[in-house]
Amino acid sequence: MKKDNKKVIYWLLAGCMLIFVMVVVGGITRLTHSGLSISNYKLISGTIPPMNDSEWNEAFELYKQYPEYQKINHQFTIEDFKDIYFWEWLHRVIGRFIGIVFIIPFIYFLIRKQLTKPTIKKSIILMVLGGFQGFLGWFMVKSGLIDRPDVSHYRLAMHLSMAFITFAYTLWVALDLMYPDKKTINIKFRNLIRWGLGLLLLQIVYGAFVAGLDAGLLHNHWPLMNDGSVIHESVYIEQSPLIKNFIEGKSGVQFIHRYLAYFVVGLIILIWYRSKKIQKNNIQSWSLNILLIAVCIQFLLGVFTLLYRVPLTLGVLHQVVAFLLLGAMTFSLHRFSK
Repeated sequence: MKKDNKKVIYWLLAGCMLIFVMVVVGGITRLTHSGLSISNYKLISGTIPPMNDSEWNEAFELYKQYPEYQKINHQFTIEDFKDIYFWEWLHRVIGRFIGIVFIIPFIYFLIRKQLTKPTIKKSIILMVLGGFQGFLGWFMVKSGLIDRPDVSHYRLAMHLSMAFITFAYTLWVALDLMYPDKKTINIKFRNLIRWGLGLLLLQIVYGAFVAGLDAGLLHNHWPLMNDGSVIHESVYIEQSPLIKNFIEGKSGVQFIHRYLAYFVVGLIILIWYRSKKIQKNNIQSWSLNILLIAVCIQFLLGVFTLLYRVPLTLGVLHQVVAFLLLGAMTFSLHRFSK
């Protein structure tokens, strides 16, 4: 049987889709403040949720021992607890399912000798990324179980960014098999897309900072960060040294996330404009058009998410389109790579 066949491609694309679903559910988990509802980690038995009143009471009593209940949700009933428990449980179950979907077919393809050596190496990298992502998930949750009722925004950024990177790399491996013959059209143009990808990843990190610090709940105006009654932007300088305001301060983090968005949009428009001056095929043209449309939609979603103080629907959509934007950027870079 031919190596790196369609079954292998479908396997990788299925992994991309599952990571996408995982990120969506993770966004809902974050926006509903459900991430600290399961305070213990059980790899196997944790797959099954509480099945009767006794088990639910046991889980609820465990939740009561931690800062989120004691400092924020002390008025919760067990029914309230069940609501937040569901999203975190679903998020973890999908993570386990992704592991199964990656490992079992990988072993099958190895036994049937349907993978080339380069694909085997790339698949092992994917396994490592997936395992590390699982570790980062617990590492993130652990930060909210000690003395603060919320997770570290640094750890949240690591967890989210690794999910995006794992998705992008999985897509790249699939594209390698779908388009085995690649040719660099223009090295400078390819490098411009690389810069776009790097800037987009930085913007994703700052998006995680905004989410982790709940920084989207202030400065709910646009285009200025105030209501327009004064000329200058109002960024609250609260910490010393100054740099900490832009990585730990809510106001400063939102400021960076806002203005990075302008740079991301500008650079993608530049990429699209520069592409008009080089020879390209239909797929390459299509990829850049999708990239331009995606970044415009994402920018508008960001504005409305901010203006409406991060409602659940807009917050999730903003994260979903960020995911699609990264996919479009990855696809475009692949189509212009050697």
